[in-house]
Amino acid sequence: MSSNEIYNSKTGVFISSIMLPKEDVDMKCWSVVACDQYTSEPEYWTEVENKTNGKPSTFHLTFPEVYLEDNDSEERIKKINNTMRQYIEKNILTSQNPCMVLVDRKTSHASSRKGLILAVDLEKYDYNKGSQTLIRATEGTVIERLPPRIKIRKNASLEIPHVMILIDDPEKTVIEPLYQLVDKLEKVYDFELMMSGGHIKGYKIEDETILSQVIKALEQLADPSLFKSKYGVQDDKGVLLFAVGDGNHSLASAKGHWEIIKQNLSEDEISNHPARYALVELSNVHDEGITFEPIHRVVFNIDQNDILDSMRVFFKNSDISIVKLDSLKNVNEKTKESSSNNYQAFGFINSDGYGVIQVKNPSHNIETGTLQHFLDEYLKQNTQAKIDYIHGEDVVTKLGSKKGNIGFYLPTMNKHDLFKTVIIDGVLPRKTFSMGEAEEKRFYLECRKIVKD
Repeated sequence: MSSNEIYNSKTGVFISSIMLPKEDVDMKCWSVVACDQYTSEPEYWTEVENKTNGKPSTFHLTFPEVYLEDNDSEERIKKINNTMRQYIEKNILTSQNPCMVLVDRKTSHASSRKGLILAVDLEKYDYNKGSQTLIRATEGTVIERLPPRIKIRKNASLEIPHVMILIDDPEKTVIEPLYQLVDKLEKVYDFELMMSGGHIKGYKIEDETILSQVIKALEQLADPSLFKSKYGVQDDKGVLLFAVGDGNHSLASAKGHWEIIKQNLSEDEISNHPARYALVELSNVHDEGITFEPIHRVVFNIDQNDILDSMRVFFKNSDISIVKLDSLKNVNEKTKESSSNNYQAFGFINSDGYGVIQVKNPSHNIETGTLQHFLDEYLKQNTQAKIDYIHGEDVVTKLGSKKGNIGFYLPTMNKHDLFKTVIIDGVLPRKTFSMGEAEEKRFYLECRKIVKD
C-alpha cells in the first residue's frame, strides 16, 4: 500500500488508488455488463463483441462465462492479461489518487440506484458455511466454480469488479448523505450504458474529511453492542457489516487467489500487497433502487415427464402435487395462493405448457432450497442434463418451452429479511435472489491494480 492509501481495520475498508479510462475513451464501448450474465444467450455477447471491436473496452479484459466451455480458454486468458498490460502502458487507464467513487445508476426498472466504489479486505471475508466474519456470502458458494476463475486472476495485473456488497443501514447514514455533496465533487463519468443498461454517473471522493465521515458511519454500523441489539443475537454471533449481494463467486475467486499469493509473503508484505484487497460497489439494502428478483432455473437435455416423475419420487415424504395451468398469469396467481396457505409452490414451463408444483411439508425454509435440493440430486443421476440460472420470466418461458427442456419460476425473497436470515440461519441456497434483472447488473467500469509496481 502506498503512503497516501488508508486502511481502516474496524471496517476492513481500504481507500486505494482507482484507475479510470482516459478522457477520449468511448465510455459506452468501455463499460460492459458482468461476465456471468446472459450465459444462455450467446447472441447478446456476439453483439457486445461487435460493438467493442477495435475499441478500448472491459469486454477485452474479462471472460464472459458463455465462453467458459469453449476450447480456447488458455488463449483467451493470455489475451486478457496482455490487454491489461497494454491499457496500463499506453495510459488508456489513468490512476486516480486514493478515493472512493459515488455512483448513481438509472435503469429501466429504477430511476436511481446509489452506490459507493471502495476496496475491502479479503482477510475480513470468509464464504464458508458458518462464517462469522465481517464480510460474508449470502448464498452458498460452489467450490468447483472457483478454480477456473482463480486461473483467470492468476496473472492478471488488474481487477475489474462486478461485485456488489450490501449494508443494512435503515437510517441511511453512510451513502445517502454523500448525494447532498455532489455539486462539490468532481464528476468522473456520466454516460449511457450499452445494451439497455441505463445511465450511470460517478463522482470522485478524495477529501479526507468526507472519507472520514463515511468510515465513521460504517464503524457505527459495525459496533458490536449496537449489532446485538439490532438483530437480537447473542455473543456467539460475529458482526456482519458487509453482505455480498452480487458477484460472490467473483469475490471468492479473489479470496482464493489471495490465499495462494500470501503463502510466499512475509508478514509485512501481507499487510501491503494490493491483492489482499478487492474493489466492490457498496449499496444500502434499503435503497429504493435495490430490488430483489428471483433467479429462475432452466434444465436442458431432459425427458420432461421423467423429471416430473423423479420429483414425485424425490419428495415422497412430502405432500407434493403438480397442477397443470394455461398461462404464466395463472401460475403466478396459484403460487401466491399457495404461499398464503402456508405451503411452498413454484411454477414450471415445458413444451406441454405451464404448471405449478406444490410442496406441503418441505425440508427447506424457502422454495429455492426445496427445488435446488431436488435438482442437485437429479443432475447427479442424469449427467446429460445441464442447468442454467436465469434472470427474467420471459427468458425462462422462451427456453423452458422448447422440447427437451423445462423451466422453473421461483418467487421473490423480501430484501429486508436478508441480513437477519444470514446472521441467524447462515447462507441461503445458492442463486436464491438477484439484485435486479440482468440488464441492471453492475457494468464493469473502474479498475484497480492487484500487482506490485
